[in-house]
Amino acid sequence: MSQDVLVVAEHFRGRLNDVTFELLGKGREIAQALGGKLAVALLGHEVRSMASELGAAHLVYVADRAELREFIPDRYGAVVQIALKEAAPRLVLLGSTSMGLDLLSLLSARGGLPCLDNCTRLDARDGRVMVTSQIYGGKIFAEVVLPDQTTLVAVVPGTFAREAGQIAGAPEVRELALPTLLPEARTTFRKLIEPPPGDVDITKAPILVAVGRGIQNGENVPQAQELAELLGGAVCGSRPAIDQGWLPKTRQVGKSGMTVRPKLYLALGISGAPEHVEGMKQSEMIVAVNTDPKAPVFGVAHYGVVADALDLIPLLTEEVRRRALEKAG
Repeated sequence: MSQDVLVVAEHFRGRLNDVTFELLGKGREIAQALGGKLAVALLGHEVRSMASELGAAHLVYVADRAELREFIPDRYGAVVQIALKEAAPRLVLLGSTSMGLDLLSLLSARGGLPCLDNCTRLDARDGRVMVTSQIYGGKIFAEVVLPDQTTLVAVVPGTFAREAGQIAGAPEVRELALPTLLPEARTTFRKLIEPPPGDVDITKAPILVAVGRGIQNGENVPQAQELAELLGGAVCGSRPAIDQGWLPKTRQVGKSGMTVRPKLYLALGISGAPEHVEGMKQSEMIVAVNTDPKAPVFGVAHYGVVADALDLIPLLTEEVRRRALEKAG
């Protein structure tokens, strides 16, 4: 076993996902601390050109086959196993995503490798790798020292800065030697169901206005929407707001939704349950509005207002509109 780190890259429609760059940045840091190198497993069809974007890595293992066009766990797992034999890494990093978690369990079972998911912290000191994993819905954080053998770790998207992995470089590109026939898939890709046209990707929005139970009902969501549009952002919500049908599932922030890192996160009427905080705590600035001065959300907010969100929204909207008019005029 080497002291190298292997990242399993994720991509969609010809573009590498943000979580890949997050893993590259952290993987490079860990590899350097261990005295090893950073490698990437890049699987898919017509993906070779993406290797040039993986400058943070020293080596890119490419598996480019038509059978890998869509993510099929059996086939991807078999190919990643080949990469593991080639690289013999100390640590394997995947995203804690639908793809990453499928591979995590499959690779662990087939190879007898220890694994850990929902990880939110990763460090290496004195030859040891320490990981923090959230369990019981984010209510408990377990700190673990990884064993001295190849270990699989799935990291929650949004945990690390993607900029650390978006650096220029010219990694060595090596084709994986694949068998003529890949394993027959026990599952079949039928079709991709995408969000409704015109929906917003809240993970890309620079400003988010988040609503929770405190706005009382769905009829008040348009007020938050108006404020968000004036600020140049989008509306999102906590799980209670989604469960009530006030917003679509694609707008949910939290452990069972999206992880976001906007420049501004305005939390309106959100108590701050651990499951929600896990999805937004990396925001550059968090402003919370809640009637309860002891609401947990104030523990992660940079600024807090003890007030009824429905009283504050019209005042904020009026002030933002006034300043926008002044700037335009």
